[in-house]
Amino acid sequence: MEKRISVVIPNYNKSGTIGKCLDAVFSSEYKNFEVVVVDDCSDDNSVDIIRQYPCKLICLEKRSGTSVARNRGTAGSTGEVVFFTDSDCLLQKDTLSLINIAISRAGHDSVIGGTYTKLPYDVNFFSIFQSLFIHYSETKNPGNPDYIAAHAMVISAEVFKKSGGFPEDFMPIIEDVEFSHRLRISGYRLIMNPDIQVQHVFDFSLIKSLKNAFRKTKYWCMYSLKNRGLFTDSGTASTELKTNVASFSLTLFLILLWAATHSPLIMYSLPVLFSVNIFVSRHLMKVFYESQGIGFAGLASAYYMLVYPLPVGLGTISAVFHFLLRK
Repeated sequence: MEKRISVVIPNYNKSGTIGKCLDAVFSSEYKNFEVVVVDDCSDDNSVDIIRQYPCKLICLEKRSGTSVARNRGTAGSTGEVVFFTDSDCLLQKDTLSLINIAISRAGHDSVIGGTYTKLPYDVNFFSIFQSLFIHYSETKNPGNPDYIAAHAMVISAEVFKKSGGFPEDFMPIIEDVEFSHRLRISGYRLIMNPDIQVQHVFDFSLIKSLKNAFRKTKYWCMYSLKNRGLFTDSGTASTELKTNVASFSLTLFLILLWAATHSPLIMYSLPVLFSVNIFVSRHLMKVFYESQGIGFAGLASAYYMLVYPLPVGLGTISAVFHFLLRK
């Protein structure tokens, strides 16, 4: 039986992608669904684009953030199942069908997560790297994910109403992490279904990739320090990434120590450190290789090990300072 699914999409200044997003939703092979778009006071022409589609449009009176937008959208929906996605995500033709099957099997006491497709909409190096990295990180532990990301979250309308919704007085991002943790504490199961996928429009350059890594890390660490979960294997904040950043930081320290002492023993330890890091992250590197071949895998692994740790490390330091200053 086809359950009625409400696709809830927050939007803010996404005129470049919201049309693609809605085209994808309305191309679904599934029929029993509605689309609720909540515009968070965009000052581009997003609303004009949204009005061209047969969806319910809710316009917030003041800029309020994605949590408020999702909560308001769900309150205005009529489906028994809610699917949250973003205005720069493109559903696949079978996404809603797979959601219907998944929640019918799992039951209404479960919150089900989907993920990004391996390849993004925009196929440049940094966007492909990010999509593969997130896809791998979100799906490697399907039976017990730490959280469900709101770019592809399935929840019954009844459970959402009982939960109180996304936190509205919170950080500008990672509200889905807090929401997931609260649901799990309340006794609901978190399940990752890798077959439920949306294609993301990243449009990443080197600078955008580094800025995203810094921002996501900063807010995740601020939340995790407060909740004593800094060392949790949590999605992209994975054990592999934390080992990678620790290895990068230790390597820099050893190089500086060698420059001061010229001890050959210090330099002999670097290949060992490098090898341990490769071993810990071998499954991610395998995903790079299987998806795009040896050339991409080599370049992506080098970027992951030699460049990406820098913004992640700086984001961590920024979060620690913020945490200590608030004490």
